[in-house]
Amino acid sequence: MQSHDILPGTGIPSAAPPRPGLSDAEAALVEHYPRLVRLAHLILPPALGRHRRVLAAHALVQKSLAAAGPARPRVPAPRGAREPVLAWLRQRVVSAALRAAARPRWSLRRAPLPAVLGLRVFPRAGGDDETALEAALAAVTPEVRAAFALRVLEGLADHAAAALLAGAGVPRPDEALRAAEHLRATVGADAESLLHGVEFDPCTVQARPTDLLRRRRRARVAALAATVLLAATTAAVLTPRPAPPAPAPPAGAVTAASARAADPALLLRTPAERWADTARVDLSAWPARGSRTGDTALLSRALGAWARGTGERTGVPVTVAPGTTAYPPMAPARLLFAGPVDGSAVVLLHDGGRLVRYAEPLTGGGGAELHLARADDADVTAGAAVAVSRTPRGARFLLAPWIDESAVRDLLRPGVPARRLNVSADGVTDPVPPAEGECRSAPALQVRSSTRIVEDHSFLLADLGELAPAHLTWTPAPGTGAPARQPREATSAEGLAAWARSACALPGLRGTGVRAVNRWEFARQALPEGAGLATWTCTRAERWDGRARVEVAWERPDARSRPTPVRAPGPPPPYTAACSRFGQHLLAGTYWTAPSGARYYLAAGSRALTAITARGPVSATVRGRVLAVRTHADGPVRLTGAVPGSGELRGWGEPERAPGGP
Repeated sequence: MQSHDILPGTGIPSAAPPRPGLSDAEAALVEHYPRLVRLAHLILPPALGRHRRVLAAHALVQKSLAAAGPARPRVPAPRGAREPVLAWLRQRVVSAALRAAARPRWSLRRAPLPAVLGLRVFPRAGGDDETALEAALAAVTPEVRAAFALRVLEGLADHAAAALLAGAGVPRPDEALRAAEHLRATVGADAESLLHGVEFDPCTVQARPTDLLRRRRRARVAALAATVLLAATTAAVLTPRPAPPAPAPPAGAVTAASARAADPALLLRTPAERWADTARVDLSAWPARGSRTGDTALLSRALGAWARGTGERTGVPVTVAPGTTAYPPMAPARLLFAGPVDGSAVVLLHDGGRLVRYAEPLTGGGGAELHLARADDADVTAGAAVAVSRTPRGARFLLAPWIDESAVRDLLRPGVPARRLNVSADGVTDPVPPAEGECRSAPALQVRSSTRIVEDHSFLLADLGELAPAHLTWTPAPGTGAPARQPREATSAEGLAAWARSACALPGLRGTGVRAVNRWEFARQALPEGAGLATWTCTRAERWDGRARVEVAWERPDARSRPTPVRAPGPPPPYTAACSRFGQHLLAGTYWTAPSGARYYLAAGSRALTAITARGPVSATVRGRVLAVRTHADGPVRLTGAVPGSGELRGWGEPERAPGGP
């Protein structure tokens, strides 16, 4: 009979698996290595960075053998008999990952291997769902991530996961499991398949070089230092004949891969009609367009400027969008466009993960410029247009080949029909006018996709200063007949009216690397004293790198009034699942003064809330999704809401209670 101990402070019985022999442990580790590394990677904090997080996960798993028993001269156990050994390894990996998450720098310095020199490795990029789940996991504690991984990834029962967490030093495993179940309920039935996706697989990675220019400079310095040391040592015993200095490597020396990438003859060119018969309707389906796609000299200058990068004095200023890597090309890119636009020769390239725009003046003064922006997973909407030129008249866009119709509309005037936008034979639009100061206008592109790709729908794109415009969507309020948490295209009369209220916030997102913005109307509330119907909104601006800017606001019934932001106790974290598919529960409150002069505290929650409680200067509890209390108080109010099956929901901006915390 196996003995069970009670883990101190938890009340949870522990049945720790016995320590296996080294041979059995090594055999089980080799067999289950990918799943153990995935488990460690999931628990480690994303703040480590993708490269260090991958290496740390491998190091922690490999180090788990250190506590195995001595090797015994016998054949390792068969696969079916290794479950106790796997349980022992799992316990070791979870414990080590939680310790590393608590003190990442100290813990990871003790595991110097594996090491990768000259390369940075990271998992392949997933889709929107994987990115949103990664943001949701980054917003919770390592203990909750461990509980989530054990329940979803490893499939452990509640009691087994609780015992393992307790054995790993988690003071309150039951709270970690409750938080993990809340996250699992939010993600839905896709949780397991998402965790098994490429975004969370540290064993299938992409590799990119480190800063080649900095590395070359360091190599030169090291070589010079070694030469000086050798010369000084030799001079003590010999008097050598003077030798001519070794020639320095050419300033523009590049690797063989970079040389291939800089060859215009090797550029990829997609057939003109490929987009109409492919399962990948994205930037890889764009054909090469423009009158100078055969201009080898222009293409060579563009590729050369990109290959030299940002570290040399090339005379070509380089703009790198937020979240975009600046490394030079390591393989031939895809040519999207080459031709004259607004007095410049423009070249557009795509390397699978980034867009590159090179522009040089056709005549007269001025210099060339290079712009790099992230563009991985650019689908039908995110890859529908690319900016090729910006002048005082506005921005011109190269439209995707699957765009049949294009127009310009003012978001502030939803009742005014969109104005047709002329497009050249090469797919370049007339200038889209810039927004006027003090929010007097908010121009946006309205485009419609072709029926040839079975995606016949129109959508809105807003120019936020990036190469790719941002996709605008909206989610209607509860009770409007819309399914729960389903963003819609904002081209309907209701969607346009909704964005007319939020359009003035778009200029504040310029230059921040935003790919999509969704306006979610999460609640409607009848104001006291018959003052009308207020709307509570959450606007989420998704960036290409997975981060998001989230703003919660409430809007008065007057259509001309602008949204009033709801103040939060502190700034929201950059990686947050709030107002996304994995953060669909929301509760917020604010003070409001009625036309009569009476002061009220208002609060509202999303459609799943069943009760709201206010504490602090205002104390009240109501059933339902809205609260209104007359008060003379002031100061921050602590809100909590009840969500069936998900536990307690805290008010917007209030920190979640960590497992083991007060």
